[in-house]
Amino acid sequence: MNTLTAPRTGKVYLIGAGPGDPELLTLKAARVLGLCDVLLVDDLADTAVLAHARADARIVRVGKRGGCRSTPQAFIEKLMLRYARTGHTVGRVKGGDPFVFGRGGEEMLTLRRAGIACEVVSGLSAGIAVPATLGVPVTHRGSACGVTFVTGHAREDGLPGREPDWAALARCGTTLVIYMGMRTLPRITDALQAGGLSPCTPACAIQNGTRSDQRAVVATLGTLPQAVADAELGSPAIVVIGEVVNLADIAAQAEALSMTA
Repeated sequence: MNTLTAPRTGKVYLIGAGPGDPELLTLKAARVLGLCDVLLVDDLADTAVLAHARADARIVRVGKRGGCRSTPQAFIEKLMLRYARTGHTVGRVKGGDPFVFGRGGEEMLTLRRAGIACEVVSGLSAGIAVPATLGVPVTHRGSACGVTFVTGHAREDGLPGREPDWAALARCGTTLVIYMGMRTLPRITDALQAGGLSPCTPACAIQNGTRSDQRAVVATLGTLPQAVADAELGSPAIVVIGEVVNLADIAAQAEALSMTA
């Protein structure tokens, strides 16, 4: 093929759309959305962010959500390669941040191996922004010298995965922020207590964080699974465990709890 007429290779942007509230989208993400010919959009990215896309951009829904029918990761990566190899600028739009439990690292490596340019556009992670909606800082002098982000979701492909060492996490002394932990919440809280974490440790669970339909419960490690069940909370949700939950705004707590009634 004549190299002068060969199609150029496109570029892929891994775009973090933030935790849910479209106003928390970064300025860079808004600009890059407008550059893309094709947008592969995750279920957890609020559709309102697509207001920044070009009118002629192709929107492809590639939903991935725990407990629901999901688009296979391998298929998503094939789509990225296919569109980029035909010269398109591709945006892979994810909730939160691509590199925080977003499988962005896997996608970046796939693109690198294929020789396709890739740029990460960081987004505000739910693990920070969602607790803040209740006035909960994930670190606070005198209460938590650090924060540990951990997934409660087992691997979905059937291959061996590394289970978090809950006993070690119970002793680490940091705030625990758990993503994708609602289905296994009773097992997680039992394991943390077995590891030595007091059942009286403050804890909360926040569903649909930063969105207009956000709901939450504030409880303790020992009572959180029942509180979640009583309120009928589900995914997507963030669980926060640690003394910093005591800093939750009383008015915010009351409002969140009233929404579950």
